[in-house]
Amino acid sequence: MKGKLAQSKSGHDKGSYYVIIKEEEADLYLADGRLKTVEKPKRKNKKHIQIIKKLPEEVTELLPQDGEFRNEEIKRALKLYQKSICNNQEVKNVESRCN
Repeated sequence: MKGKLAQSKSGHDKGSYYVIIKEEEADLYLADGRLKTVEKPKRKNKKHIQIIKKLPEEVTELLPQDGEFRNEEIKRALKLYQKSICNNQEVKNVESRCN
Protein backbone atom coordinates (compact mmCIF):
# COMPACT_ATOMS: atom_id res chain seq x y z
CA MET A 1 0.00 0.00 0.00
CA LYS A 2 3.01 2.26 0.33
CA GLY A 3 2.79 5.23 -2.05
CA LYS A 4 -0.99 5.16 -2.47
CA LEU A 5 -3.40 7.95 -1.67
CA ALA A 6 -5.88 7.61 1.17
CA GLN A 7 -8.74 9.61 2.66
CA SER A 8 -9.44 9.75 6.38
CA LYS A 9 -12.85 8.28 7.26
CA SER A 10 -12.91 9.22 10.95
CA GLY A 11 -11.38 11.50 13.52
CA HIS A 12 -10.85 15.24 13.56
CA ASP A 13 -9.16 14.98 10.15
CA LYS A 14 -12.14 13.28 8.49
CA GLY A 15 -12.12 13.91 4.74
CA SER A 16 -8.43 14.82 4.59
CA TYR A 17 -6.18 13.28 1.94
CA TYR A 18 -2.81 11.70 2.65
CA VAL A 19 -0.11 9.60 1.02
CA ILE A 20 0.76 6.32 2.72
CA ILE A 21 4.47 6.32 3.46
CA LYS A 22 4.80 3.34 5.80
CA GLU A 23 2.74 0.30 6.75
CA GLU A 24 2.71 -1.82 9.89
CA GLU A 25 0.32 -4.57 11.03
CA ALA A 26 -2.70 -2.53 12.09
CA ASP A 27 -1.43 1.00 11.42
CA LEU A 28 -0.46 3.16 8.51
CA TYR A 29 1.79 6.19 8.56
CA LEU A 30 0.44 9.05 6.48
CA ALA A 31 1.85 12.34 5.26
CA ASP A 32 0.30 15.36 3.55
CA GLY A 33 3.57 17.24 3.07
CA ARG A 34 2.34 20.25 5.02
CA LEU A 35 1.21 19.58 8.60
CA LYS A 36 2.11 15.89 8.62
CA THR A 37 5.51 15.65 7.00
CA VAL A 38 7.56 12.66 5.90
CA GLU A 39 9.78 13.19 8.94
CA LYS A 40 6.83 13.19 11.37
CA PRO A 41 3.93 11.27 9.78
CA LYS A 42 0.46 10.69 11.19
CA ARG A 43 -0.22 7.21 12.58
CA LYS A 44 -3.71 6.01 11.73
CA ASN A 45 -5.54 2.71 12.09
CA LYS A 46 -6.14 0.91 8.77
CA LYS A 47 -9.87 0.74 9.59
CA HIS A 48 -10.10 4.52 9.61
CA ILE A 49 -8.90 5.25 6.09
CA GLN A 50 -10.19 4.69 2.58
CA ILE A 51 -7.60 3.78 -0.05
CA ILE A 52 -8.05 5.68 -3.30
CA LYS A 53 -7.65 3.21 -6.13
CA LYS A 54 -8.52 5.30 -9.20
CA LEU A 55 -5.85 7.94 -9.64
CA PRO A 56 -5.27 10.23 -12.59
CA GLU A 57 -2.10 9.38 -14.50
CA GLU A 58 -0.46 12.72 -13.71
CA VAL A 59 -0.82 12.01 -9.97
CA THR A 60 0.77 8.55 -10.20
CA GLU A 61 3.69 10.04 -12.12
CA LEU A 62 4.39 12.47 -9.26
CA LEU A 63 4.60 9.81 -6.56
CA PRO A 64 7.95 8.02 -6.43
CA GLN A 65 7.99 4.27 -7.09
CA ASP A 66 11.15 3.69 -5.03
CA GLY A 67 9.53 4.82 -1.77
CA GLU A 68 11.75 7.88 -1.30
CA PHE A 69 9.09 10.47 -0.54
CA ARG A 70 9.62 14.22 -0.38
CA ASN A 71 7.15 16.67 1.14
CA GLU A 72 7.07 18.78 -2.04
CA GLU A 73 6.09 15.80 -4.21
CA ILE A 74 3.38 14.77 -1.75
CA LYS A 75 1.91 18.29 -1.61
CA ARG A 76 1.92 18.54 -5.40
CA ALA A 77 0.29 15.11 -5.87
CA LEU A 78 -2.47 15.80 -3.32
CA LYS A 79 -3.19 19.22 -4.80
CA LEU A 80 -3.41 17.77 -8.30
CA TYR A 81 -5.70 14.97 -7.10
CA GLN A 82 -8.06 17.38 -5.34
CA LYS A 83 -8.10 19.56 -8.44
CA SER A 84 -9.05 16.56 -10.59
CA ILE A 85 -11.86 15.67 -8.16
CA CYS A 86 -13.24 19.20 -8.40
CA ASN A 87 -13.13 19.10 -12.20
CA ASN A 88 -15.01 15.79 -12.26
CA GLN A 89 -17.64 17.02 -9.81
CA GLU A 90 -18.22 20.20 -11.80
CA VAL A 91 -18.83 18.10 -14.89
CA LYS A 92 -21.41 16.02 -13.00
CA ASN A 93 -23.00 19.16 -11.47
CA VAL A 94 -22.38 17.92 -7.94
CA GLU A 95 -21.99 20.47 -5.19
CA SER A 96 -18.56 20.16 -3.57
CA ARG A 97 -15.95 21.72 -1.30
CA CYS A 98 -13.85 22.80 -4.29
CA ASN A 99 -14.18 26.53 -3.73
